[in-house]
Amino acid sequence: MSEPDFQLVPTSSAQLALAKNHLALLNKILPPAIRGPIPGRPWEIEHIGLDMVWISPGKFTTMLLPVTEVILTHGYWLGRTAVTQEQYQSVMGDNPSYFRDGNAPVELLSWDDAILFCKKLTEQERTAGRLSRKMEYALPTQAQWEYAARAGITGYYGGDLERSAWHRENSGGTTHPVGMKQSNAWGLYDMHGNVWEWCRDWYERYPGGSVINLTGPTSGSERAVRGGSWLYEADCFWCDIAHFASNFRSHCIGFRLAIISSE
Repeated sequence: MSEPDFQLVPTSSAQLALAKNHLALLNKILPPAIRGPIPGRPWEIEHIGLDMVWISPGKFTTMLLPVTEVILTHGYWLGRTAVTQEQYQSVMGDNPSYFRDGNAPVELLSWDDAILFCKKLTEQERTAGRLSRKMEYALPTQAQWEYAARAGITGYYGGDLERSAWHRENSGGTTHPVGMKQSNAWGLYDMHGNVWEWCRDWYERYPGGSVINLTGPTSGSERAVRGGSWLYEADCFWCDIAHFASNFRSHCIGFRLAIISSE
């Protein structure tokens, strides 16, 4: 048998150190790929156990006056449920809720508290390589919230309220674990009832006419909440948009996460 035409050349410690330096330099120039949400597909925030539903672009006509056609040209993700007490505590380290149940929605927190949660979760997920710099966790605008709540239905509610909502007549005077009632057509739970949900916008009534990517005014004194709660009658869930100061807290108000993208 003939000798092989190659030889194994021992690698010196200096050569090995040089190779490691080159690899470190490449990692700085070419950061590792981000394994994150892909438009058109659902996403799970694994370390807190929250499913995010992809909401495709579309349009709807508001039921509140003045009647407004809202056109959303960008898709986004929305939490399948409101953020629970357990999920909130896993990020923030505390649970402010009045009704204590890890699987029930977190409440007794302000708009400012919800925004701080979004910022902290965004930082954690970016650091872990699960979220690109062009995406962030945020609250939905009230237009995004209503579009998802209606789920393609032209009536007032995105489903039968007795089957899909906790309200004054059936709640027993308390919140309930998320996802126990029937979902709407897009797989979202508790869009009506259980807790009101903070929206990103400053409060303002819809403007009327046709609006593309409605985001509300750039300033104001109060933030919008949508959806009704365990304390309110079911027939008032769509009568108006509630609104409160950014630092207001109530055991009737929680929030739902969205993922928005600048791409």
